[in-house]
Amino acid sequence: MMPELVWFKRDLRITDHSPLFAAAKRGKVICLYIYEPDLIGAEDFSQRHLLFINESLTELDHGLRALGSRLLIRCGNAVDVLSGLQEEVGFNCIRAHQETTNAISYKRDQAVKKWARSSGIAFIEYRQQGIVRAMASRDGWAKQWQGFVSSPLVSRPTQVVNGGAELISLGIQSPESFAVKDDGLTSRQTGGESEAINLLNSFISERSQKYLKGLSSPLTAWDSCSRLSPYLTYGNISLRTVYQRVNQRKRELQRQRGHRDPWSQSLQNYLERLAWHCHFIQKLEDEPAIEFENMNPAFNGLRENEFNIAHFEAWAAGRTGFPLIDACMRALQRTGWINFRMRAMLISFASYHLWLHWRQPALHLARYFTDYEPGIHYSQIQMQSGTTGISALRIYSPIKQVLDQDPEGNFIRQWVPELKNVPNQFISEPHLMSESIQHQSRCKIGCDYPAPIVDHLSAYRTAQKRMRAANLAAQASGSSRQVFQRHGSRRNQNRKPI
Repeated sequence: MMPELVWFKRDLRITDHSPLFAAAKRGKVICLYIYEPDLIGAEDFSQRHLLFINESLTELDHGLRALGSRLLIRCGNAVDVLSGLQEEVGFNCIRAHQETTNAISYKRDQAVKKWARSSGIAFIEYRQQGIVRAMASRDGWAKQWQGFVSSPLVSRPTQVVNGGAELISLGIQSPESFAVKDDGLTSRQTGGESEAINLLNSFISERSQKYLKGLSSPLTAWDSCSRLSPYLTYGNISLRTVYQRVNQRKRELQRQRGHRDPWSQSLQNYLERLAWHCHFIQKLEDEPAIEFENMNPAFNGLRENEFNIAHFEAWAAGRTGFPLIDACMRALQRTGWINFRMRAMLISFASYHLWLHWRQPALHLARYFTDYEPGIHYSQIQMQSGTTGISALRIYSPIKQVLDQDPEGNFIRQWVPELKNVPNQFISEPHLMSESIQHQSRCKIGCDYPAPIVDHLSAYRTAQKRMRAANLAAQASGSSRQVFQRHGSRRNQNRKPI
């Protein structure tokens, strides 16, 4: 009997893995991962992604070996690799998880399906997240999502019979193998299923107590947030596992402390964010073009022809003269993570204060986010930059955010050491220091630290005026209503596009 092939992509785990479980029950299995040069060389990929993937692959291989199999690693175009394996050993079925990522992977999957059909090979895909393929309407999506995340987990196989013992595996490939450059990362999360499980355990047993209070500040979010995002991105743990474990813990706390207990409310808030996680990915599934194009065509031409390269480069380098913006960008560069509110602020600043079209900032952030999830990424980027026409206009003040989230300047001083001696009263606007205070602080504005590249109040007011006019035009054209019908949340049926 021919072996079946399980194609691992962004599902690098063994537990709750439907393709692996189904194939293992039927007989011999070839467990395959493909390094794809097209994906690795893409403009949204970076060294931090590959390092996380490699650690995940290493642990996955160890886990499969403990079950009697191993991970076969090849490199190349997916169709070419699969075709070559078919000639080497033969298989009649490919099992894999569905994924909604970038355009390269979408075209790849279409090519694999076409090859499989022409070769008489079954290609069976399984749901991994709460994404629904080929939805005619967003109506009823939440119910389908709830049904999926509440469905029983798939057991971990007790044995996986190796169907390709004689096949040659390339093994783990270093960044140098693909000429992937060092991207300045100095501290990061480690990939792998065990790391994901440990993080989930620490979150539900202790860290989630402070989730609601701590998720907004860059000082506290490192510990208060679950930090599971990269593990969900690369499938080290399934969304269904996270949902059910968190929900179970919430119910335990409610039984022990009552339904109004702050800890259980924090966990409920987290569960709702898991739904939003898939809600945004669903948008890319329904409209893949939003990776490249404005979600709402009424905003075409809004910023595209006014791109200021000098402003973009200052923003990307963390040299804008706005301390919290610069601290967040530098922290992100060195660690691969920053909390949601600060991500939103970075995008808001680029889009409104600097009036940059969202595409290039999106790619820059994609390379920096270890947890880069294209569906969430492009949907959120467009929402925060105001090109959907269905979200409230929100322009973050990088000065007010210091007062709200880092009033003592501790986070800023950690990542912008030029400002370590600046008095608290000037930490949000160091350019307001007199020359004598600059001297005392050993921070000369324009030399040690840049002056603001734009005037905050002027840029804020100009952006607000232009966006209000653009939103009115989009609403009048009817395009915002169309976007809402296709992508809008149905949680509040009375909500209207702005």
